[in-house]
Amino acid sequence: MANSTITDITEEDAADLQFPKDCPLNPTNNVDSDVELEVSVLKDESLASDSLCRMCRTVLTEPYIRCAVCANFDLCPSCFANGCEIHEHKNDHDYVIIRNEFPLIKDSDWTAKQELELLDIIQQCGFGNWTDVERRIQGKSAEECRMHYLQHYIDYQTLPGLPKIQETTASLFNCEPVPYMFKLRDLEEPPRFASDSTNVRLLAGYNAARSDFEVNFDNHAEMLISDLNFDEFQPDDEIYELGRALQAAVVEAYNNRLKERARRRKIIRDHGLMTFRKVISWMHRYESTITRPLTERLLVFMQLMDGMDFDFIMEGLHGAGVLRSRITKLLGLRENGLMRFHSVSMFKMLSKLRQENERERKQYLSNPEYSWRTLGPDSVAVGGPISVSAPRKPAPPLVIQGLPGYEKLNAEEKELCSVARIVPESYLDYKHLLLTENKKFGYLRLAQARTLLKIDVNKTRKIYDFLIQKGYIKKPSH
Repeated sequence: MANSTITDITEEDAADLQFPKDCPLNPTNNVDSDVELEVSVLKDESLASDSLCRMCRTVLTEPYIRCAVCANFDLCPSCFANGCEIHEHKNDHDYVIIRNEFPLIKDSDWTAKQELELLDIIQQCGFGNWTDVERRIQGKSAEECRMHYLQHYIDYQTLPGLPKIQETTASLFNCEPVPYMFKLRDLEEPPRFASDSTNVRLLAGYNAARSDFEVNFDNHAEMLISDLNFDEFQPDDEIYELGRALQAAVVEAYNNRLKERARRRKIIRDHGLMTFRKVISWMHRYESTITRPLTERLLVFMQLMDGMDFDFIMEGLHGAGVLRSRITKLLGLRENGLMRFHSVSMFKMLSKLRQENERERKQYLSNPEYSWRTLGPDSVAVGGPISVSAPRKPAPPLVIQGLPGYEKLNAEEKELCSVARIVPESYLDYKHLLLTENKKFGYLRLAQARTLLKIDVNKTRKIYDFLIQKGYIKKPSH
């Protein structure tokens, strides 16, 4: 009877509020189940980042209903329309509709919902990626998103409660600045050349220890005007005009030497040529992409631009070389049938395993105990098997992929360099020498090739025969 009375009262209240009573989650007669469900909902909500409906436990999205009587009790519109009740909450309690379609910032056309979307999307896409932010927020352009975020969240922080970002050296530079970024032993010693050496003349007399030009370029230029006497010619002399013109010519010659001295100083300062060793080490960066010979040929353009512009050109060529190397590796993977990047790691692992197995197989075959030659009738004697000296093993092919000059070779030249164990860049230099000599005389002998190349005779023979076969050079007719 108690249960029926509670049910009757609930139905009367629902009739007054015009709530339907067909909610399957509505409890009827089990108070313990109400408590268990309440504890379960509270536990799930404590673990979730968003508010949950107390009845169906779905994530709430605005608008939703919040009970004005019960503390922290939210319902989705569906459960509220069904008149759901649980524990102390009744469907006749006062309620508040929670919605976020209102502006948070005065005189702004951004609603609270859009503000939350903007913060979530920036956290996902990253600050500065306004193009992707625009695609995810309806009705807002990339420029509007950028200006709104910078104005209200960074520059002025319009909303109350935002953390104040104090600009410190750590926040600006991501670390505390230190007076010296390098230890003293890491610094390069300044060049100390003899005063009469070629390097001093190339550096226009710059003394790195004093950080000044101690011995100037054309250091004896002042000798031109050292004996010049301004009053040597008087107006009443017959050669007065000629003498003054000669003096002016001498002064003009001296000024030209001073201009050349200043020009050389400016070039040395602008291009950082005082650190002579660093310039040489800087060229090593481009050996695998631009190659050393091409880099040395490009150095002539340093006199036409300053150091930053020349570095920009060199870095562009270096980037192109890196891309070529990357494309070459991708083509090699494509030739092996790989179509997806996630297969590359497996392919490299299997290739390494194959090379190890191949090396073990060669070591096994080279062992005289397991050689088939020792099992023949000729190798058997009274005293046992005859020891036969094993033939010299050929060297394994050289892996030339990615080396400087690799992309300039065709397939046949790549095979030649790999088998003959010749670096592609060296092969190109050898080829250029032999072609130049062949063009000079119209033919080329093997002895001449050996004299020019000065490398292993077998490698020279392979290069010579290959160029003869491909028609690059010709043998003598007699």
